[in-house]
Amino acid sequence: MPGVDGRVAIVTGAGRGLGRSHALRLAAGGALVVANDLGVRKEGGGANAAAAQDVVAEIRAAGGVAVPDDHDIASETGAKEAVKSALEAFGRLDIVVNNAGILRDATFHKMTVQQWEAVRQVHLDGTAFVTRAAWPHLREQRYGRVVVTSSGAGLFGNFGQANYAAAKLGVVGLMHTLALEGARHGIRVNAVAPVALTRMTVGLLDDASDLDPAWVSAAVGWLCAEECDLTAEIVRVHGRHFSRVRIVESRGVDFPSPPSDDHLAARWAEIADLSGAQEGQAAVATARHAGSG
Repeated sequence: MPGVDGRVAIVTGAGRGLGRSHALRLAAGGALVVANDLGVRKEGGGANAAAAQDVVAEIRAAGGVAVPDDHDIASETGAKEAVKSALEAFGRLDIVVNNAGILRDATFHKMTVQQWEAVRQVHLDGTAFVTRAAWPHLREQRYGRVVVTSSGAGLFGNFGQANYAAAKLGVVGLMHTLALEGARHGIRVNAVAPVALTRMTVGLLDDASDLDPAWVSAAVGWLCAEECDLTAEIVRVHGRHFSRVRIVESRGVDFPSPPSDDHLAARWAEIADLSGAQEGQAAVATARHAGSG
């Protein structure tokens, strides 16, 4: 079973928590890992190269192959340098696991522009920048596995996390589009929505529960495997519980003319009825406008 054996993988935010667990899982499967981590605190301050170096040492001690990288993937330049680290160390890149994240929690009416932008830049921009830097190489070799990290907050909302939730749903929209654009080039793009005990969730989750990040890494490892041909899937992992999340659309109702408020209210139950719901589709097919790329 090829799995990830011999494949080159970059994992962002690999120094701690989920990222560390993902890096260890991939390395144990034979992947050559670039462990990217700026080494910041969970709110984004500071930097410490030891975060990436420590997980690399752990992988090497277990007989795996890995190199550290401490570039800031929230910038286009840093993302390009992180991908360059993989190419210089191993000559190729096959797998991108976008995991890096920070928190700047506040209720929306108290949230500053700086808090909004800091979270968006790491979660959404960082995911886009690293994947974009890797994309030409994946296309050229006609093979790639990309995993983005969403969350329950992104899918369903969470009090005090408007910035985080917006970014985490943003990566789902990015994932759906990249899955379409990558399909003809052998690139599969999926999302995980994890619930796990890490420094990001201290005080938020029941630490008596079995929420080991290894459960999430099992899903990530599988989505990165050569045999896994899934694309545009969202896998939610809550400890031992694995589930599939889809964005669906109800069968809906047709009106003969633009309805009044009363007409909409009267038929809302029919409009909202999800029995027989189907996966939603884009309103406009744009592939024909995108040229041959």
